[in-house]
Amino acid sequence: MGMIKKIQQLYVQMGEQLSRFLEPIALFFLRFMVAKVFLDSGLSKWDGFLQFNVDKYDLFKYEFFCPDPVREGALQLCNPQTLDYVDGSFLVKVIETLAVVAGVVEVLLPILLIIGLFSRFAALGLIGMTLFIQLAVFPTLDHWINPASWWAVSLLVIFARGPGFLSIDKLLGLDAKRAAAK
Repeated sequence: MGMIKKIQQLYVQMGEQLSRFLEPIALFFLRFMVAKVFLDSGLSKWDGFLQFNVDKYDLFKYEFFCPDPVREGALQLCNPQTLDYVDGSFLVKVIETLAVVAGVVEVLLPILLIIGLFSRFAALGLIGMTLFIQLAVFPTLDHWINPASWWAVSLLVIFARGPGFLSIDKLLGLDAKRAAAK
């Protein structure tokens, strides 16, 4: 065997050993890091257990869906001339419901990611949230480059690779990729 082949074989073996050891750790920390972003945001929407912070309604109504100044390309749900809503309207109820749903999802899905339970489902849900935030709320290249692309790539890795060895999914045999390899 030639010297180049030996170096190539050594390099491949070293990579396999490092992957076997580092991938579970890397996937765990990736799950934790991206989950923390959404969990912090979700927890900020609550004053306590099942007590939604009603100040967050205004965040959704005016910062996200009726910003002043108007963000070009963003979803604008208020009257563009007055930058206000009709009190008690169906649209206001939808936005307030959306705020509560976002608060629940931003807590539940990150917890699932951290413990590694239904991880691909949780990652897919957070990818959906990331895309909605990017396309409807902050549709600028700056927001996509930092932070949305980092969230999306991290979540795509988890969705594609699975949660890794350090997860409840692995323990319960829910990691389809690993179960098929047995």
